Amino acid sequence: MKKKRGIFGVVLFIFIFLQLNIVFAEEPKAGAPAKQEATASAQASAAPAHAPKNDAGDTAWMLISTALVMLMTPGLALFYGGMVRRKNVLGTIMQSFIILALISVQWVLWGYTLAFGPDKGGIIGSLAWFGLNGVGTDPNPDYAATIPHQAFMIFQMMFAVITPALITGAFAERVKFSTFIVFTLLWATLVYDPIAHWVWGLSGGKGWLNNLGALDFAGGTVVHISSGISALAAALIIGKRKGYGTESMPPHNVPMVVLGAALLWFGWFGFNAGSALSSGGLAASAFVVTNTACAAAAFTWAVVEWMHRGKPTVLGAVSGAVAGLVAITPAAGFVSPMSSILIGIMGGVVCYFSVSVIKGKLGYDDSLDAFGIHGVGGTLGALATGLFASKLVNPAGNDGLFFGNPSLLVNQVIAVVATAVYAFVVTAILLKVLDATMGLRISKEDEVTGLDLSQHGESGYNF
Repeated sequence: MKKKRGIFGVVLFIFIFLQLNIVFAEEPKAGAPAKQEATASAQASAAPAHAPKNDAGDTAWMLISTALVMLMTPGLALFYGGMVRRKNVLGTIMQSFIILALISVQWVLWGYTLAFGPDKGGIIGSLAWFGLNGVGTDPNPDYAATIPHQAFMIFQMMFAVITPALITGAFAERVKFSTFIVFTLLWATLVYDPIAHWVWGLSGGKGWLNNLGALDFAGGTVVHISSGISALAAALIIGKRKGYGTESMPPHNVPMVVLGAALLWFGWFGFNAGSALSSGGLAASAFVVTNTACAAAAFTWAVVEWMHRGKPTVLGAVSGAVAGLVAITPAAGFVSPMSSILIGIMGGVVCYFSVSVIKGKLGYDDSLDAFGIHGVGGTLGALATGLFASKLVNPAGNDGLFFGNPSLLVNQVIAVVATAVYAFVVTAILLKVLDATMGLRISKEDEVTGLDLSQHGESGYNF
């Protein structure tokens, strides 16, 4: 066994060493990808080079990307649903599914205008676009000059949907459904919408983190750090599951987990490549690095787990894939394929030890590792953007530390800290208030019975 681990260690070291030696030698040439100067994403803060006009190709790609990102939430439902005990499978799936309905309406009414509406002091959008007032089929050049404003709006809606769904992994199997509904609505309004404006707001003025120069191509801070840190707050405040640490709580359906992870991997192409907001070269570049980082992280997690625990698990490999997707998200439009391999490797290693070692030592019950993968992976990805970003990949972005610009890493640190502190504090306040007024947890008897029967009156399996 020691010999096997030694061989794996040598292979992994050589692989990482080779990547470090060639990562800077294979950056794309200036001028690629094509069309990015005209259609770089709102996340990249690029101004359109031509008069706003709907482009059929760009619009088609964005509608497809929107559908891909929408599919990620049912994928997450299966991913989380397979990891809980069988008595909680429907309750867990229901949490993600009902968020898709709830936030879709919230976004149309007030979520979109708070996140992307006309700027108010770099902090929040105004209510000028309440109920999508003024959000029509003509392009909004502040955000995307070649697609309908409504196409941009609904694409961003799917990000707003999946973000609170990620948090549910931290408090799986023990939260009252009624309280959960209220928490989700408040969290989306008070946490997600303001942070989205800080990072991506451009209408009538920039959000303050956008103005600072922090980069987040597709949601490292907005989606993953905000949800991951909020998940940690929830795990600490809600407390551990009954029997946690003394009873075995293995996933009840690993094939379901794999199916969910596959849907997430598939949908993530819309998540990251769609964030180019065009069908051009920048989308292709983001697509390539997304797949590459995901693959590198999945393989790395499996190897590290093999060395650390003696066997590579299927659950570990798919968890590594998600960790790689999380880590590459903020960097997807700013880094080369070779850099994405390094980001994937780092994501696989760091998230593995966060989940498998650190969580156990600290003793918190982050049931499905929402913090360990999304909070930690999102932070890693945001900081890695400050290291590996290159204007050769996207002139609308910036160079990172490894390309001669240490100030970007400083900006990334500020964005990470600001997002983490705000998300943790507001989430903690919301949970405390809701616990005092509605109660957060189901009863011990209901926890033994399970969410399916106690909250929904039905069972996932009737055989």
